[in-house]
Amino acid sequence: MKPTQTELAPPQPASPNGQVLGLIFAICFPTFLTALYFVALAKTPAGWQQGVYTTGKFLQFVFPILWVRWVLRTPISGACRYKHLLIPSLAFGSAGMLGMLVLANYWLIPFGYLETAAVGVQQKITDLGINTPLRYTVLGIFYVIVHSLLEEYYWRWFVFGQLRKKVRLTPAIVLSSVAFMAHHVILLGFFFGWATPATYWCSLAVAVGGAVWAWIYEHSGTLLGPWLSHALIDAGIFLVGFQLAGI
Repeated sequence: MKPTQTELAPPQPASPNGQVLGLIFAICFPTFLTALYFVALAKTPAGWQQGVYTTGKFLQFVFPILWVRWVLRTPISGACRYKHLLIPSLAFGSAGMLGMLVLANYWLIPFGYLETAAVGVQQKITDLGINTPLRYTVLGIFYVIVHSLLEEYYWRWFVFGQLRKKVRLTPAIVLSSVAFMAHHVILLGFFFGWATPATYWCSLAVAVGGAVWAWIYEHSGTLLGPWLSHALIDAGIFLVGFQLAGI
């Protein structure tokens, strides 16, 4: 007798090896994408760079939902377990933003330490066609409000969250934060130069930020605190970038 639909076995999640492959893809893809649109396509028309960036980001941010729902076959959830930890989140983000603005305006810019970065910023915004105050502001608002949330969903909810199911807290924080740092190294190397200490100090700062946000997410169970903290850091970056852009 042919089994009815209700008698069929429920779909099974991917094997442990399959789950790891998805996690490896999620860890590596942002770095590959950044190298592609930011370095390999640097000399191509703006439309090519924007098209690859938009397509790649869409694939990056839709992947976790598809993977969790269709491959891991687990519910998509992220309920708050303890408390929002908003005060430490906002304190960390505010300190990072203010620290960047103070260092940039009272040391790095006046003494010429950001001259190379300024050339890189001006070149990149021209290549991407965002070299007007309005376009730059629109991009900045998008990154501060939307992109920071998408990155937290990707790196903390998915990458860190999946690692947390497989390893202890400290390795999960370290691995996810180093992975989060990796594609930023390419961006910073472009702006500061590969041989300058600033590239690697700033990359380390990115990893520290990722570790703090992973810790906050672990102890709150919500992306609200990490998102707001991340948004403040991005706001500081775009404010400094606006000064360097000279538009």
